[in-house]
Amino acid sequence: MITKEVDLAIIGAGPAGMAAAVKAKELGLERVIVLERAEAPGGLLHQCIHNGFGLHYFNEDLTGPEYGERFIKKLSAMNIELALDTMVTHLYPDRSIIAVNSEWGEFKVLPGATILAMGCREKTRFQIGLGIPGSRPAGIFTAGLAQRLVNVDGYMPGTEFVILGSGDVGMIMARRLCLEGAKVNAVVEFMPYVGGLIRNEVQCLHDFQIPLLLEHTISEIYGRDRIEGVKVAKVDKGEIVEGTERSISCDCLLLSVGLIPENELSIEAGVQMCEETGGPMVDEYLQTSVDGIFAAGNVVQVHDLVDNVTLDGERAGEGAIKYIDGKLKKGPREIKVLVGENINRVTPQKIVGPEEVELLLRIRQPMENVELAIGEHFRKKYRVLTPTEIVKAVLKPSDLAEHFESGEIKVSCRSRKKGAGQ
Repeated sequence: MITKEVDLAIIGAGPAGMAAAVKAKELGLERVIVLERAEAPGGLLHQCIHNGFGLHYFNEDLTGPEYGERFIKKLSAMNIELALDTMVTHLYPDRSIIAVNSEWGEFKVLPGATILAMGCREKTRFQIGLGIPGSRPAGIFTAGLAQRLVNVDGYMPGTEFVILGSGDVGMIMARRLCLEGAKVNAVVEFMPYVGGLIRNEVQCLHDFQIPLLLEHTISEIYGRDRIEGVKVAKVDKGEIVEGTERSISCDCLLLSVGLIPENELSIEAGVQMCEETGGPMVDEYLQTSVDGIFAAGNVVQVHDLVDNVTLDGERAGEGAIKYIDGKLKKGPREIKVLVGENINRVTPQKIVGPEEVELLLRIRQPMENVELAIGEHFRKKYRVLTPTEIVKAVLKPSDLAEHFESGEIKVSCRSRKKGAGQ
């Protein structure tokens, strides 16, 4: 078996993995290898042909392929070793990796540090709690698969669509299908608000006059060999309201019902997982509970923007180099970050160093006129916050100092009285 000894191994060549590799090289790390199971780097950016990428990171409005190409060119210019068509089969607590490809066969990688950047995958109809009664006819796709079929393979999976879930990919595909001449009869959303960015609700649904059914779900699927329609019903407090069911015809159903971080390798390595995010528990350096294993991007938590995934990758690259050089700064005691009132999730879940820390969090429901409270001193006011967008909060060393003694800090979001402090 071939053994490759490297300074840093990165699993995944999507936006997070590429950014981590580039940042590590920029900071002087020599032996960096990126392991990617696909035939090309970039993750799923190649199938996201719409614009809206890079507005924050590059200050430009790019398509997915344009955004990805910027980093692919950097990988090439920096001579970063890129192992494509390579499947990582095992990751062990000592950071060692077993992988396989057609060039080297089964091989081993022994890195000084490892970064997990495997991304996320889509939920199926059987992973959303309801299950959706009915048979298993042809014509049911996840939104991401339909996106690949249309944008990469040039194949239209149907002519008349219903989309369950209002995630960003689902709303973007609603618009895309209309542009290709298909009819989108409805976007059905279980929650009382859309699951993606507001800009996509406006640009993809409202601008194309696509019906959006909030607080609705699909209660049944019709069809034997091919889907023929769905039964839609209103929901109240998570339960179907009797008497509100109606049928909508379609020959294709797309599911945009959420994403799950890809963490089979993380679990095998013994990484401690976070129930709220579905990803590894990390500190501010993005180091997991396993010494020398870091994680970044959608494998940690599903992000709203690829720009934030890129920044996550860069932070993991910086953290990995500090680990390799023995320069990770530690405070007198770890601070556990607690999820408080109206907070759905927050990363990092623990703070280990005395330096400035950026928290990324999501709230539970849309709120207006609110105050974000972190610990005893940090307060920030917002006019509007939504669960679909990540909120960033930077804590200074002075915000953290006294919490090293208690070992915990709580993040909460509270409504303010109208007019207070305005």
